[in-house]
Amino acid sequence: MIDVLAAVCLLGGSFLSFAAGMGLTRFPDLLSRMHTATKPQVLGLLLMMVGLALRLGNGPILSMLVLVALFQMLTSPVDAHMVARAGYRTGKVRNDLLVVDELTRDLEAARAAAGEQEDDAEPDDEEPAAGT
Repeated sequence: MIDVLAAVCLLGGSFLSFAAGMGLTRFPDLLSRMHTATKPQVLGLLLMMVGLALRLGNGPILSMLVLVALFQMLTSPVDAHMVARAGYRTGKVRNDLLVVDELTRDLEAARAAAGEQEDDAEPDDEEPAAGT
């Protein structure tokens, strides 16, 4: 029974990883590709780790599989977030496909705040130098 469950997890994980790879080549824009690069790929890897854990069932191997799964779950969202922000800033995101664009509003507010800080930093009247 455990072997059948392990096989189902391994096959499901393989299918999700394959679907993620196909999505990377077939989806039209950056954000869609980022979605397929993270969600199905991570779930596919986790299913494969569960399948391996069920099949192998050894203590040191289980701890290594848990570490791999944790590392993937911690790094994949950060990677996707940073690549998506870089793509947005360089103009690779199609704005016509966005339903809500909060990043533009946040960037404009940050630029306005930075402009106000620069204006406050410039002195209005210069004081005469001492000794003149």
